[in-house]
Amino acid sequence: MRTPFYRHFTSFAVITSAALLLTACGSGAGGTGGADAPGVAAKNGEVPTTDVVSAVRKDRAAAGLLPAGTTSLTVAVSVGGTPPGTTYLADGTTLTGQDVDFTKAVARVLGVGLKVEQASFEAILPALDSGKYDFGASNFGVTDERRRTIDFVTYINDGQGFATREDSKLAKITDLKQLCGLNVATNAGTTFEATLEQNKHVCADAGKKAYQVQTYAEQSAIWSSLQQGRSDVVMSTINGLRYAVAHQQGLKFLNEYHRLDVGFAFKKGTRLAPAFQAAVNKLLADGTYDRILEKWGTSGSAIKKSRISPPELKN
Repeated sequence: MRTPFYRHFTSFAVITSAALLLTACGSGAGGTGGADAPGVAAKNGEVPTTDVVSAVRKDRAAAGLLPAGTTSLTVAVSVGGTPPGTTYLADGTTLTGQDVDFTKAVARVLGVGLKVEQASFEAILPALDSGKYDFGASNFGVTDERRRTIDFVTYINDGQGFATREDSKLAKITDLKQLCGLNVATNAGTTFEATLEQNKHVCADAGKKAYQVQTYAEQSAIWSSLQQGRSDVVMSTINGLRYAVAHQQGLKFLNEYHRLDVGFAFKKGTRLAPAFQAAVNKLLADGTYDRILEKWGTSGSAIKKSRISPPELKN
């Protein structure tokens, strides 16, 4: 994986548990996991705005697991993706996406306020150690490499997948050698970039021309590159790819490649993890969890219970 670089962080909003983040929205931006294709949420290209969070109430048992005196937390989110990832509603100011809904819901269960700060995806994890943010919520896949320096509390199962143009001869990608000689577009600082960079040798090992990894900070730039022929294939989150294919002409989803759990990210050794785990499990128990996934068309990515920094899924 390339060394992450920092960008300027812009404070987006300060909110209380009574008026969390937005009125109706949700988040999630790159990631991992598989939504059922028929379950993609938005219709006619509209971003879903169903309020699935405001009815959530504080759970004293979960809140009691927070470190004493915790009344507000700072969360870093990456904006610029396409649903179910974090993006803006038509007003240009209201954040929405699957990760946003999960963040709001957990905050309500814990009875804490949120200060939301916007950051580039690749900058969030390195910044957690400095204490700038209490946690990150941007569809972070749980990998063994990341677990060395980051703690996670899981809330969904997503994964790595591939998509391309409808007229492409590419079929299911089960071996990265199938990418040899191609231009592969992906997001900077992600598990996708790391997977591609770490396995570039497979082409040389097979006596083939290496594939080229093209990284972009914005999801829209990835799709432009693909549509205009500068890239041959996209590697990204399964849920994000399915959504894009369902709402953009001329694209096709190829397949899931590698499943990963996705979690809220924290500084290693955080004392917040038990409370967040209890909050996610509360959402699972009261039905809020299912309503969030149904809203974003990602029911195929449901988990049965939240875990703290589980080992990377192998498949």
